[in-house]
Amino acid sequence: LKTDWNSNLVRAAMGVEDSGGYLDDPSANKQRVQTIVDAAIANDMYVIIDWHSHHAEMYQAQAIAFFQEMATTYGNHPNVIYEIYNEPLQIPWSTVKNYAQPVVNAIRAIDPDNLIICGTPTWSQDVDAASNDPLSGSNIAYTIHFYAGSHDGSLRAKAQTALDNGIALFAKEWGNVNTDSDGAVNYGETDAWMQFFKDKNISHANWSIVDKSEGASVLYPGVSATGGWSDSDLTASGLKVKDIVSNWDDM
Repeated sequence: LKTDWNSNLVRAAMGVEDSGGYLDDPSANKQRVQTIVDAAIANDMYVIIDWHSHHAEMYQAQAIAFFQEMATTYGNHPNVIYEIYNEPLQIPWSTVKNYAQPVVNAIRAIDPDNLIICGTPTWSQDVDAASNDPLSGSNIAYTIHFYAGSHDGSLRAKAQTALDNGIALFAKEWGNVNTDSDGAVNYGETDAWMQFFKDKNISHANWSIVDKSEGASVLYPGVSATGGWSDSDLTASGLKVKDIVSNWDDM
């Protein structure tokens, strides 16, 4: 991703409550995350440590302990980013905030300045709600997620409202297909979102660098796990994502 795609960001999405995730096996999952973080640091890339949960408010104590360890280990590396909640479901922003504020405070007690990103209700779409009652603290961004086959200008309008209200947004997960991570690439809406991000200086990460047999996957099943991919290794989504990432500075 760094040498072939000119990428400067990677996201380490660590499952939490899912089978085989952090709650089932903390040690193995932390090791997977740290392998990615260490590689990103070595390659001078930003890296997002993602508490990849839809129910993080149920696991606040575990999240605090995890991010205290991550902040202690990596807080002196300015390219490390803490993502404390991936995608809240259809719950009030107040519920998310009541979970997130103690996690933010625990990180800030160790690391005073690295970026923290918090998800927003309705699968990280209700950024306007978060903008009306933001978290306390500095260098905090809020998540806007989109899938081009399902989300259009109405969601961009919510994002604009949040920006107008003075909060920072980070699109740490987006897809160029449907919300179920499948279907065909929607090129028109993908381009509209990318232009919006470019115009508003919003950073973003595509979902996802996997070889699962679904539309959102960048890679075809069975290709190399170590990179060096040719265009024939990339799905339609992958070809579009590579073009966006590789040419971002020229957009």
